Amino acid sequence: MAPPPPASLPLPQRLAALAQTLQFAWFVGHFVLIAATVKYSLSWIAMKGYRSNISYRFIFLSAAVTYGIVVYKTLRARAKQRAPQISPLALAADENVQYLVLALIWLFSPRYILATLPYGIYSFFHVATYMRANLIPVVFPPKPAAADSVDGKPVAHPIADMIGRFVKEYYDASMSVVASLEILLWGSVFLSALLFQRRSWILLPLYTAFLRARYSQSIHVQNSFAKLEANVENLLGNQGTPPAARQAWQAIKNGGRQFYLATDINRYIGGAAAPPKKTS
Repeated sequence: MAPPPPASLPLPQRLAALAQTLQFAWFVGHFVLIAATVKYSLSWIAMKGYRSNISYRFIFLSAAVTYGIVVYKTLRARAKQRAPQISPLALAADENVQYLVLALIWLFSPRYILATLPYGIYSFFHVATYMRANLIPVVFPPKPAAADSVDGKPVAHPIADMIGRFVKEYYDASMSVVASLEILLWGSVFLSALLFQRRSWILLPLYTAFLRARYSQSIHVQNSFAKLEANVENLLGNQGTPPAARQAWQAIKNGGRQFYLATDINRYIGGAAAPPKKTS
């Protein structure tokens, strides 16, 4: 990350220096993504989503640009450090690569409103973090620490502190919402496949692979699946539940665990497959 421009420079020069960084392009991409998500969501609520195809495509074009920048910076940093060449398997395990590929898939696929929301939530926190750490200190340089300060750190602008508190308080809860949305989106794609909607049978295995990778990497996704399983268990625990429903649910759980084991990469590269998280 480039150091912030000196506070002694005039504000226009500080902003110009900031705008010349690749990270600023990343910030702009996330900001555009948020704007496009808001516009498309409002159009969808007003039952005019069919008129907002450009906004929808801009969401995933912006996502592809922003995640592409992160992947590019990661690979460039490895090249500068003369690190060993990253394997395709390790590259595919990078969540930024996963969201980049998924953004490209959604960009050229039929529209799903749920597909836009996780990217929008991620971008909201990325924009907030960038503003706190980069933009606000350039516009309002931190004041020198008071003489009696214990840590001697410069005093940040109150807006930066407020954003920091907001991110710290709501980030984990928001990531849980993202995980739930991603699971719900799988259900939407699965339903589309059952109805033989356009390209749904192509999307289903691709998105299933993405969600499987997220389950391995994200505690929030694991917890969301655990909550879903617990809710279904409670629902089927009623005395009036037909035995066939319980048998079907047990078959689904067994199938899910078999799928988890069969798709565990460690199983094929010499490691033992980790058992799926116990939820009942």
